[in-house]
Amino acid sequence: MGKKDPPVPASGRTSAGSRDRSAPNSMWGGRFTGAPDALMEGINASIGFDKALHAQDIAGSRAHAEMLAAAGILPAEDAAAICDGLDRIAAEIAAGEFDFRTELEDIHMNIEARLGELIGGAAGRLHTARSRNDQVATDLRLWLRDAIDGCDAALAALQSTLIDKAEAHADWVMPGFTHLQAAQPVTVGHHMLAYVEMFGRDRGRLADARKRLNESPLGAGALAGTSFAIDREATASALGFDRPTANSLDSVSDRDFVLEFLAAATICAGHLSRLGEELVIWSSAQFGFARLSDAFSTGSSMMPQKRNPDAAELIRGKSGRILGAFVTVFTVMKGLPLAYSKDMQEDKEPVFDAAETLAVCLQVAAAMVADLSFDRERLSAAAGAGNTVATDLADWLVREGGVPFRESHAIAGRAVALAEAKGCGLGDLPLEDLRTIDDRITEGVFDVLTVDRSVTSRTSHGGTAPDNVRAQAAAARERFL
Repeated sequence: MGKKDPPVPASGRTSAGSRDRSAPNSMWGGRFTGAPDALMEGINASIGFDKALHAQDIAGSRAHAEMLAAAGILPAEDAAAICDGLDRIAAEIAAGEFDFRTELEDIHMNIEARLGELIGGAAGRLHTARSRNDQVATDLRLWLRDAIDGCDAALAALQSTLIDKAEAHADWVMPGFTHLQAAQPVTVGHHMLAYVEMFGRDRGRLADARKRLNESPLGAGALAGTSFAIDREATASALGFDRPTANSLDSVSDRDFVLEFLAAATICAGHLSRLGEELVIWSSAQFGFARLSDAFSTGSSMMPQKRNPDAAELIRGKSGRILGAFVTVFTVMKGLPLAYSKDMQEDKEPVFDAAETLAVCLQVAAAMVADLSFDRERLSAAAGAGNTVATDLADWLVREGGVPFRESHAIAGRAVALAEAKGCGLGDLPLEDLRTIDDRITEGVFDVLTVDRSVTSRTSHGGTAPDNVRAQAAAARERFL
């Protein structure tokens, strides 16, 4: 990468691309007289994925060096050299000029080794009063904090899109389903707002997880703390944490913050999957409720008529990937004694993948919903199919006839059976037919036996009435955006 290796490099390499197999790793080699086997080196190295933590590792090292200098543990000139070297490393990484070395195992050793090449012996003072155990715990909390903030912003954008759709379709009637059977008429706007609430709870779970993870493990050392008079409050503040962690042993043992994020991400992915499933169903020829734009549909290599809702299907499918990440990390952590074990290296790839997958799915869902169009006539026709106003008949008998609901339910059920036998809807039955079932039914019943009247009547708090939907959409903007 344009840099020459020193004659006796700290990494133990004899030349670029080769390594002296008789020499131990100098980062921990004082106890060892031989180098690790190539197979051991391969399974042990994490640099292939934990290089994603480079910005957080540099930020943590800078905060640690400045704290050591302020506490009189590190000479000020060494701290300045370290910070300057870290800035140069950050620039190299940004420019794609940094040589990530597998033999140096991880991002921490890679940065420290390069720092030694840049500034010499002062680099060896940086690791005073810290361990890779507290270092990686700090890096991962910083990284995950940023990931949560990104997911929250993406969730807010998705909510905004859904609220827009709700307002535009506040009075568009559609069938509401239970058991995927037509149940009662609702509005498209009401349906969209259901997802706004679901994603709002997801944001709440992520916010709770972020609040609990925002404590700094830096300075906890390997597990027992340190004998140096360090200022953990200072490093916590410098890195934007609320406070330092309270127990050094727990600080390096804990991955609850990873599991909490993955649990919240899994629930959110479940909500996305349900949305994806409904879009798949609605866009089918058999339903015809909605149409995905060309931008989020694909065709068939064989069948020219096909419009496949692949974006929605992929969102549905990727929920398993996020759930798998949670199961992976939980399985890693469930049997570990305190404090750090190398098993914990297996936390990063799943959480990196889950966070990236969730972020992409949220972005695609927002764009897909923004482009979504509905067929109002098809929705309205389907809203009345299956005698979805049967509950309105039962409710009318309670209000107007003083009939107990259990009795009115049975009356409405007999009316549905009669309508089905005649091949018509409830609202199409002649009054005399309805009165053969119960003579308390009057002409006034026909005021409620339409889907439009049904949805308009649902004015209870949280109900589907169009005026409710408009008010709920405005309230959702106030609460979430």
